[in-house]
Amino acid sequence: MTFYLWLAAGAAAGGFINGLAGFGSALFALTFWLQILSPVEAVSLIVIVAVASGLQGVALVRQSIFAYPVRLARFVIPALLGIPLGTAMLATLSPAVIKMTVGCSMLLYGALFAARKSMPKLSPKPLIDCLVGFFGGILGGAASLSGVLPTMWCALQPWTKSEQRAVMQPFNVIVLAISAVIFAARGYYSVHTLPLVAIALPTTLVFAQIGIWVFKRIEDDQFRRLLVVLMLFSGAMIVCKEIFVP
Repeated sequence: MTFYLWLAAGAAAGGFINGLAGFGSALFALTFWLQILSPVEAVSLIVIVAVASGLQGVALVRQSIFAYPVRLARFVIPALLGIPLGTAMLATLSPAVIKMTVGCSMLLYGALFAARKSMPKLSPKPLIDCLVGFFGGILGGAASLSGVLPTMWCALQPWTKSEQRAVMQPFNVIVLAISAVIFAARGYYSVHTLPLVAIALPTTLVFAQIGIWVFKRIEDDQFRRLLVVLMLFSGAMIVCKEIFVP
């Protein structure tokens, strides 16, 4: 019973955060799932539920996606080039080093902007959009942290919360869907995975809807502030995990 409670709790946490912010399923769900599953089982499971819950968020902001397709393409196309480079980095660079570097960057970013009374709004820069997408793809392939850089950058843009989410959510869904295909090709999924999916997936979908309900009721500036706070909290989770969890 304890096993299934931990499984459901991780699914609920990941689903709610994904529904609310458009990213973060892995960071929050893995906090629970790594207590009861092997890393391979936990990560291969999270991509399934993250893609499923992410599709709900994509549907929520589909009008903004269709209104700015070129903007999204500036992030996604470079990311497709970055994913194989990130995967190749695993052979030469420790994932722990990558995660500690990214986690410390998230802590610094979150602390810097959480201390400000108002969030700065930078002017859009298409070239930086492409670079953010490219390096986001690298981080996705190397450490399953594809959403970090796009989230940081989008929080500083003068876009509405729907426009920000119309970049972050499809970006993460595409990168994670590619990861799921790679995991399947490597044989990570088996008959033992199906019962886990049968419990985690419905729970994730329900709590994603609760997160979406909250998202609809917050203002644009509140959403930017939420992203900063989640960056701070997520960075702390990554750093603590790498330091204290053997």
